[in-house]
Order: sequence, then structure tokens, then C-alpha cells
Amino acid sequence: MASKHGATDLSTAQKIVLPGGAGLVGQNLVARLKDRGYRNIVVLDKHHDNLAVLKRIQPDIVAEYADLAEPGEWQRHIADADVVVMLQAQIGGNYYQEFERNNLDSTRNVLAAMDGQHRPYLVHISSSVVESVADDFYTNTKKAQEQIVLDSGIPCPILRPTLMFGWFDRKHLGWLSRFMQKVPVFPIPGHGRYMRQPLYVGDFCNVIISCIENRAQSGIFNISGHEKVDYIDIIRQIKKATSAKAIIVKIPYPIFKVLLWVWALFDKNPPFTVQQLAALIAKDEFEVIDWPGIFGVKSTPFAAAVEETFNDPRYSQVTLEF
Repeated sequence: MASKHGATDLSTAQKIVLPGGAGLVGQNLVARLKDRGYRNIVVLDKHHDNLAVLKRIQPDIVAEYADLAEPGEWQRHIADADVVVMLQAQIGGNYYQEFERNNLDSTRNVLAAMDGQHRPYLVHISSSVVESVADDFYTNTKKAQEQIVLDSGIPCPILRPTLMFGWFDRKHLGWLSRFMQKVPVFPIPGHGRYMRQPLYVGDFCNVIISCIENRAQSGIFNISGHEKVDYIDIIRQIKKATSAKAIIVKIPYPIFKVLLWVWALFDKNPPFTVQQLAALIAKDEFEVIDWPGIFGVKSTPFAAAVEETFNDPRYSQVTLEF
């Protein structure tokens, strides 16, 4: 890849820009890039609280507020970047307009900023939900987002991760663990035997770094967790790793759904929505490819990854806002 200096730049000095980089994947990616010697890292995000967390724990990188759904000064960072890892995503919420802005408009603006004489190497973070049977705001806009990237004609690897967990997890397993610490009873919808393929975000970040360092070619890669784990067993593993005292109790699905609906009446940004509940019980099974072999990284066993997530001395106690 030709850098802005006219030569191929695969060194740790290359400028790596992370749109949407203050979230789960971005925070983990920054930590692991720094562990490998990278320092010229720019994070662009509009979540003030999570940017503040990033600045506190990684004070030597550039972290700027940017609403990627609007053209602005932030685009100057894309213009002279060597690498862009597109991470921005609206995951939860009750309003379609938020998903449209943060998943679609933002993507068009990032790609537009790359349309110059110097084009950085792009890695696009899609999602396994583009092949899901679920019909919700997140799934539909992630499908459209991926198509925008494909239609741009910019060659890049497109990575489709399944449900992720790890350090800095403000949703999913992270929220579940914090909720478990606060309540005497932990509710499980129905029988709890909803198969998941959870992906350790540390492994996923190593795949991204492999793309950056080896300039992986264009293609769509399903990065699924290599272990199939039922939802109730995920909860039990979290309880073991965190030594939580909560009792796990199964609640009939219709009652659980009503409880979520009532919760949403009092919380504008609920951590778990009725749409996400429907996605939980959707009988999705995602393709498992040999991504460890393709990208030269290891797959961490689920139990070991959960242990590292909740007991790492550096980052396990750092949480992000919704």
C-alpha cells in the first residue's frame, strides 16, 4: 500500500484512524495495538463519556469528539490516514433514525473522506446479523451498511463478528455481569437453551491487527466464536468467574417480554430491548471458518476468555456507558 510518504508503510508508525473507536471493539483494539508498539492512533467518536474513559486510560493517543453522521473537521484525519478501521455502529435503541444516522450516514461520510489521491487501507467491521433471520433496526441497517461499503468499490476485508464480549463491555456479557452483582435473583427467559456463538473481542482485535499488518485482501469473513454455548450456560460461566451470589431463575418467555416492555417505558436507552430478546431466541447458527488459520491468530477457549474478561488487573474493572 502506498502511504502518504510515497512508500509502503507497514510499520508501527503508520497512522491508524478508528471511527467509532470509543466503544467495545475500539477500546480493546487500542489497548492491543499499543501492546504491539503502535502509537499513532486516532479515535473519532461522539460518545463523550466513553471518550473520557479512553483519554484516561490511554492518554497518549488522539481521541476527538466527532459526529460522523455530519461532515466536519474530523474528516482531515481520514484524509492522511494509512489505515481506517470502520467501527461505528448503533447497536441498541428504540428509534430507527438513530440507527440510520450512526450506521448509514456515518459510513457514507467516512467513505467520502477516503475518496482522494491518497486512499488509506480500509477494514470494515460488519456483523454476523447480516445473515440473521432477525428483523430489527440493527440487523436491517447493518445489512444496508455493508452494502454501502461493497458498492463503494474500495477493496477491503469485511469482517462479520458474532456476539462479542471482553474488556470494556458495556452491553451483553458486561451488563449481565453487573446486573448479576446487584440482584439476588437473575432471570432467564424461558428454558435458556438459546445457542450462542460468543466471540472474545481480544481474538477479534487480533484478527483486525492481522489485517493491518498483512494487508489482508478483499473478502467477506464470518468471524464466529468457535464454541457453541447456550445462553443459560453463558450466565453460569459469568457467575463462576465473578463469584456472584445471585440465584439463576427461569421465567416464562411471555412474562419476561412484558417486563422488558414495562422497563422501556421508564428507560429511554434500555440495556436490553424486546427486539434484542426476539434476536436472542432466533435460531441463528453462523458459519464457522478457520479464521485462526486464515489470519494467523489463536482462538481463546470460552471459559478462559470469560476469566480474563472479568479478572484482568488492567482493564476488567473499566466499564463504558450505554
